[in-house]
Amino acid sequence: MAEPEQLTILVAARDEEERIGSTVRRLRAAFPEAQVIVADDGSRDRTAAVAASAGARVLRLPHRGKGQALCLAEREAPPGALLLCDADLDGDLRPLVESRAELAIAAFARRERGGFGIAKRAARALIRELAGFDAREPLSGQRRLSGAARAACFPVAAGFGVETRMTVDAVRAGLTVEEVELDLAHRATGRDARGFLHRGRQLADLVLACGPTAVNHRGLRLPLVGWAVAVAVPSSLPVALVGLADDLWGGPERGFRAHLRAGTTTGVLKLAAIPLYGLVRTRSLSGALLVGLSANALNQLDTKPGRALKAFFLASALLGFRPRKAVAAAVLLTPYDLREMAMLGDSGANALGALLGCESVARISRTRRWGAIGALAGLTYLGERRSLGALIEWAPGLRQIDALGRRR
Repeated sequence: MAEPEQLTILVAARDEEERIGSTVRRLRAAFPEAQVIVADDGSRDRTAAVAASAGARVLRLPHRGKGQALCLAEREAPPGALLLCDADLDGDLRPLVESRAELAIAAFARRERGGFGIAKRAARALIRELAGFDAREPLSGQRRLSGAARAACFPVAAGFGVETRMTVDAVRAGLTVEEVELDLAHRATGRDARGFLHRGRQLADLVLACGPTAVNHRGLRLPLVGWAVAVAVPSSLPVALVGLADDLWGGPERGFRAHLRAGTTTGVLKLAAIPLYGLVRTRSLSGALLVGLSANALNQLDTKPGRALKAFFLASALLGFRPRKAVAAAVLLTPYDLREMAMLGDSGANALGALLGCESVARISRTRRWGAIGALAGLTYLGERRSLGALIEWAPGLRQIDALGRRR
């Protein structure tokens, strides 16, 4: 008979000093052999101190959201099973841990008054559509994951989309999923302004979590929002789509040479498709080169939050802050990209770069156009030989601009 997996309990908490102490004590009493890790998600009160005094190991984090807090806490947990628990829980989770399912989810036996159930119905519909599973409690934060479920689901989706996407990922991985009815209680959000704001944010998070996602340089799984550029400027849709293909199915290859050596890759698709798009849009060879090189340059810079967007703003300033709709989309996306709540991805970076190229063809002379092509070709060569990010971080002035607005 296989040895039972070591259990670690993860609790994401923000501003829960009144409840976190009793939650931690209850968990330690029910699971005396388990380590309790509290991920303090940028609390503005004494949550961390109260959790520590109750016997938890506390990770003090900047405010990133529930999913990101759980991701960072999971890295600190030893191998084995996980029990996820909300900070304001009241009840016994031992039957959940006793389940033989690889992902066991607590279903509340008592219905508590909250909102109108819009977020919950949306989560159920998304899980049913994406995984074919009928979930009773799609938003329940009380979950036990086996080692296999942990490997399939982490890093989890960002924000309040964590539970919905976790269920989808587990079912898609072929794991057993069970909802266990338990007599639990927790603080329900009311039908007031604060409650509706919370549920609105929850609804947005779970919709984004069930869309395309990618793992960033910190290992956090974030929604890809580059599609917003194509929504703002529909003419960029072909470039956004080939960029999204690279986001979702691209391999480890980086740079022209690596993609060409690998043969048929999504990167090779971009190398052909984006200049062709430029040729159709501008009806000139120089336009095709400028569009392709602009898209590649911005994509090469999209290695840390906000870097590609800052380069876009600088280039668009030289063009009179054009194209206008693309600038507006970039303004909306920048705070989310800088705060690591979303990612521009190849889809957005390639689309913004291609739009800059098209705008440049329309606004600069042929001589300057070839000068820009030469400069971008040189930048591409540097990127092939050495990381552009490393060059930026080496130059003091560029390093300070690059870090502006980004979280440590």
